[in-house]
Amino acid sequence: MSNTVGHSILHKTLVFHTVTEYQSKINSSGIPAKTLFQAVSVKQAQAQIGKFLISTNFCGNKFKVRKPKLAMGTRRPISVVPHAVLTTDPASELSGKFNLDQNIELQVSVSAPAPGAMKQVDIQVSNSSDSLILHWGVIQDKNGKWVLPSRRPDGTKVYKNRALRTPFPRSGSGSFLKIEIDDPAIQAIEFLIVDEAQNKWFKNNGENFHVKLPVKENKILDVSAPEDLVQIQAYIRWERKGKQMYTPEQEKVEYEAARIELLEQISRGASIQDLRAKLTKESNATEVKESSVSETKRIPDDLVQIQAYIRWEKAGKPNYSSNQQLREFEEARKDLLVELEKGTSIDKIRKKITKGEIQSKVAEQSKTKKYLSVERIQRKKRDLKQLLSRHVAKDVVEKNLVTPKVSTIIEQYGKAKEEQYDSLVLNKIIYKLSDYQLLVLVTKRSGKTKVHLATDFKKPVTVHWALSKTKAGEWLAPPQSALPPGSVAVNGAVQTQLKSSSPDSAFEVQSLDIEFEEDSYKGIPFVLLSDGNWIKNKGSDFYIEFGSGLKKAQKDVGDGNGTAKVLLDKIAGMESEAQKSFMHRFNIAADLIDQAKDAGELGLAAILVWMRFMATRQLIWNKNYNVKPREISKAQDRLTDLIQNVYTNNPQYRELLRMVLSTVGRGGEGDVGQRIRDEILVIQRKNDCKGGMMEEWHQKLHNNTSPDDVIICQALIDYIKSDFDIGVYWKTLNDNGITKERLLSYDRAIHSEPKFRRDQKDGLLRDLGNYMRTLKAVHSGADLESAISNCMGYRAEGQGFMVGVQINPVSGLPSGFPELLQFVLEHIEDKNVEALLEGLLEARQELRLLLFKPQNRLKDILFLDIALDSAVRTAVERGYEQLNNAGPVKIMYFISLVLENLALSSDDNEDLIYCLKEWDLALSMSKSKDNHWSLYAKSVLDRTRLALTNKAEWYQKILQPSAEYLGSLLGVDRWAVDIFTEEIIRAGSAASLSSLLNRLDPVLRKTANLGSWQVISPVEAVGYVEVVDELLTVQNKLYERPTILIAKSVKGEEEIPDGTVAVLTPDMPDVLSHVSVRARNSKVCFATCFDRNVLADLQAYKGKLLRLKPTSADVVYREVKEGELVGDKITHSKEDGSVPSISLIRKQFSGRYAISSEEFNSEMVGAKSRNISYLKGKVPSWIGIPTSVAIPFGVFENVLSDHSNQAVAEQLEILKKRLVNGDLSVLGRIRETILQLTAPSQLVQELQMKMKRSGMPWPGDEGEERWGQAWTAIKKVWGSKWNERAYFSTRKVKLDHDYLSMAVLVQEVVNADYAFVIHTINPSSGDSSEIYAEVVKGLGETLVGAYPGRALSFVCKKHDLNSPKVLGYPSKPIGLFIRRSIIFRSDSNGEDLEGYAGAGLYDSVPMDEEDKVVLDYSSDPLVIDGGFRQSILSSIARAGHAIEELYGSPQDIEGVIRDGKLYVVQTRPQM
Repeated sequence: MSNTVGHSILHKTLVFHTVTEYQSKINSSGIPAKTLFQAVSVKQAQAQIGKFLISTNFCGNKFKVRKPKLAMGTRRPISVVPHAVLTTDPASELSGKFNLDQNIELQVSVSAPAPGAMKQVDIQVSNSSDSLILHWGVIQDKNGKWVLPSRRPDGTKVYKNRALRTPFPRSGSGSFLKIEIDDPAIQAIEFLIVDEAQNKWFKNNGENFHVKLPVKENKILDVSAPEDLVQIQAYIRWERKGKQMYTPEQEKVEYEAARIELLEQISRGASIQDLRAKLTKESNATEVKESSVSETKRIPDDLVQIQAYIRWEKAGKPNYSSNQQLREFEEARKDLLVELEKGTSIDKIRKKITKGEIQSKVAEQSKTKKYLSVERIQRKKRDLKQLLSRHVAKDVVEKNLVTPKVSTIIEQYGKAKEEQYDSLVLNKIIYKLSDYQLLVLVTKRSGKTKVHLATDFKKPVTVHWALSKTKAGEWLAPPQSALPPGSVAVNGAVQTQLKSSSPDSAFEVQSLDIEFEEDSYKGIPFVLLSDGNWIKNKGSDFYIEFGSGLKKAQKDVGDGNGTAKVLLDKIAGMESEAQKSFMHRFNIAADLIDQAKDAGELGLAAILVWMRFMATRQLIWNKNYNVKPREISKAQDRLTDLIQNVYTNNPQYRELLRMVLSTVGRGGEGDVGQRIRDEILVIQRKNDCKGGMMEEWHQKLHNNTSPDDVIICQALIDYIKSDFDIGVYWKTLNDNGITKERLLSYDRAIHSEPKFRRDQKDGLLRDLGNYMRTLKAVHSGADLESAISNCMGYRAEGQGFMVGVQINPVSGLPSGFPELLQFVLEHIEDKNVEALLEGLLEARQELRLLLFKPQNRLKDILFLDIALDSAVRTAVERGYEQLNNAGPVKIMYFISLVLENLALSSDDNEDLIYCLKEWDLALSMSKSKDNHWSLYAKSVLDRTRLALTNKAEWYQKILQPSAEYLGSLLGVDRWAVDIFTEEIIRAGSAASLSSLLNRLDPVLRKTANLGSWQVISPVEAVGYVEVVDELLTVQNKLYERPTILIAKSVKGEEEIPDGTVAVLTPDMPDVLSHVSVRARNSKVCFATCFDRNVLADLQAYKGKLLRLKPTSADVVYREVKEGELVGDKITHSKEDGSVPSISLIRKQFSGRYAISSEEFNSEMVGAKSRNISYLKGKVPSWIGIPTSVAIPFGVFENVLSDHSNQAVAEQLEILKKRLVNGDLSVLGRIRETILQLTAPSQLVQELQMKMKRSGMPWPGDEGEERWGQAWTAIKKVWGSKWNERAYFSTRKVKLDHDYLSMAVLVQEVVNADYAFVIHTINPSSGDSSEIYAEVVKGLGETLVGAYPGRALSFVCKKHDLNSPKVLGYPSKPIGLFIRRSIIFRSDSNGEDLEGYAGAGLYDSVPMDEEDKVVLDYSSDPLVIDGGFRQSILSSIARAGHAIEELYGSPQDIEGVIRDGKLYVVQTRPQM
């Protein structure tokens, strides 16, 4: 049955929340804990009771007065034949005759009823067509609104929920229709007659036909019916009529009809006692006092309602059954009768109720609330690892399920025209006209607007056209200057014939150009004439809008790489059909779901992009097609059911599917929180108000929407309605507590006042009015209530005055879940949002397991979860204000809540979950006053930022290419395409989380004494500022003047471009990464800036000359003049020839394919191998040195010269010649060619022998496949001589690349718990008294390679090696781990040369691929165990100091920790 009826039929009882609309905060949710009253004060109840009994909806702690709805049966004006007015005599047989049109006559008669009989209206039309329809409704009260009666003739259909439409059955040469009226409340019937075949309407003198019905005299003058009995009778009527869904107006009429029925029974002699017994079937009905009639009359029902509310509050707001509610109503009446019997007047009783002085006895109801306390819920303790989801979608090669679309002649012609016009496109549309097409392309250039029309019609075509100035579609004669040659003026319009293309043209089309200079025209209406036939656009004139703003012509986005192209082409091909209605669009989407699923995440991304273009009004919603609401609903249900099925069976796509559902919506609403962001863009675009206050408000809405936005929107509406009186704008704001200072206090401040043009008035009032509903929906939690109602269900038995309602709840919901949702709804508008956020997240946690179980109501659970997710985001934005003066602990707690919300919505959330665990640890450390809490929290913040970056990159990769491609195909506005992914990100929890991190970052840096900078290479510099996105993209560039690069992204493996004197970045490369070492060696200033404001200030100096003065913890900068460069010695500008060439000695093959560590020397191997051999036996015994063998210099060249590799050698020579000639693209092909080498048998034999004699495992013992893996690793090391970074590095220092030789150091891999790098002199400060080291979990490749995040870093004074000082905790999300294996390390003769640091340029390759593991530092003893950390870091420092003393010079050392044992795997001089 209708939930609406069930709640609203109780219109005049004590039950506050069961009125009119079922969206009431509690009943819509189906929560049992608070089903009798809503929480309002007595004064509120008393003040509002009069309005409440008429037409209100009570929600939360506010009354909302229902706005009047449009009158029924209204249509657009149509020319009709005037006729006389029909009058009827209610006392007799009623009739009237009218001439409708020529010989068509209408006769209406009304039968006067006998007492209790139904009324009959006969309507007869003579000489009529077969297509007549009666368009009708009935009148029940003075307001004259149409009501739709429940008794209807066969074949009657509801028209737009406003009227009934009944076809006339044929009767001889005419049509006859009988309408029976059984409701005594109906006073009249109104109708129009429609001839559908001719689209002709028959009216009565331009008005509706109005037929009054005879009304029996009301004899019941002094008798009233108790409201509780009226309530029950209304319910019985509703049951009798099939439990249909009523509008609020119908509900009110039904209620009064029930009263009349009871009064008629009373007039026939029935007593109130008999009626009560009959209606309630209560066993104690005979005990009702005879005086109840007079009591009912003496105690006003509004007072009984208030007293009942007070009793319910005193009882603890229990969940009453229907019978208990009835008894409570009677008990409240008795309380008041006691006062009345004491002689208290009704007025005094009213005052005593207001003060709460009426005595009543109520029993305190016991309640079990699993979650609830007075102020906030008690959250369950959960193992966060149970929330882990590792569902990652695999790449899917899209199947060519359909033949790719072939462009038509007009499509190809239109594309060529766009490219030909060096101008801006205002509009472009291609119409399908039977077997032909029509192109309309509107461009603007040099102040002139040009309309180009072209068609592939074979017969001559003439355009009958005009121009529109004030409104769309009007026909105004164009100026003479705009007429093309040969045009003919015809009755305020112009006819111009299209010209055929020349024979040598590439396209056989007819075309026409219309060009004019005046800017006031807004569009062009036209029709076509060909072969004597008028051609229209589906029965209407063509109309092309010139566009409210310019947009660049949509460019071809290529072949759709990175998209499900076949699917997107199919979507584009079906868009014209989808534009007809939502029903068409949803059905087409449903038909494509299987193809999208088969195409993988890119296929579902295609559906998401398409649906979101729809939701943001970039696509046409309805185009000349009428469709019934239930048909749209049916299509929507079909689509969401299919999405539910894909969601159940494909967990790797759930995140995308949630986004699709939020775009489609269960009831068309979707995620209203997202709509706030989308619709403001549409308002700005449609009304040409993109700047000033509207843009500032737009930015505020994107960043932090709040209840203030409702007031701001209302202020704008009031301002516009007042004829743009700015005083009215400020009055609305100030009356509601918003001052100018408050507007300026927002994160995105509103500085400007609104300024609109008069021509914008109507559009802004319309659009802001619609937008207000969206804002109110968000900030009153309306969508959440709807989702709760659909999911939880609601039921009451229908006994007493509590009418029957049933919406079945979803099965299997957790116990106590209703109370939890009740808590959420009670706090949904709280200004202090912390308790609300806890409740929302607890609800999501409780739902989580249900989201993974298949069931037929899964989508209801999904929509509830989506609504909870949206409510979290809205609440967080509302809660920003309370964080303005909050300490770091409060902000950290908010971060953990928002991060939990993001993790619950993500498919692959492992990194997010471990970040969440680390925030919990940081909070615990803070509360326990741990000295390291802020330093640790900073590392967690850095890691969380990395996780958000990865999330954003995933969205960009999956969604943006599809948005670009489909947007181009569909002609979507360029601005909407460009910001597509950005808006997706900004709408989610990730944006809220990023904002919170930005708030916390400076607080943590200040607390941890970190400052705004980490200086990696403290070198003074003067240079011109350049801003780049990635250092990688400019690493091979030569800057002609000294340059300070501000690079947004620095990964760690890049080279520093020539001419660069400084690199500043917000990124976080390790201090010991390749680029950091390169910067120090090249005497280039290199620093990370943590303060976004400082970074923005630096970027503003682009193109200007700056001087940088770094210290160990800060960078001071100022602008300098050109003259200051003269004689300046710190500009580092390099002139041609200033870089000395570094010479290498070519290494020869020694005749040995493998040697043991005892045989290492400078002719055979590089410094890396020799140093590891030197350490053996010389370092303390607690330092382990891995066993090593080597493949010497010259082996690669010898293998290449082997006859078995002749073809490879020849191919390599060809590629190397191309490289010498400047073709850098061959570097990758050279490496691929080297992988084709085969190993000489002697190499295999010697390597096997040396490895076994050294005690190392021989891969071949595990099978040929394992040796194949080892051989591939060796070739990759050799091939790394030609990696891009190494090749450019050698070119930069003019090193002869051919002379560079590569030996291979072979070691057994130590499967490390931790890896470290030591610099025995602090590289940042140059302090030789302290050791600097960095430590990562797992293998050291994450430290020396380009893996994001920071390692744990520490310093240790050499005179106190047992007291390491941690500088920063780790933020690297990934650790590398490996099985027992062999690693092949590069060892070139180019490493550690004077003036050239070749270390780290070439690759070291393990035989087996490393496992990437997402790290959980919250359980890592290096982080949480101070004693363990001190022990490990001290041993690393002692090892560094010992090796430095052994060599007598500063060292750069790499090593690992395994089971507490320290191993050094290599050392070299620190550069």
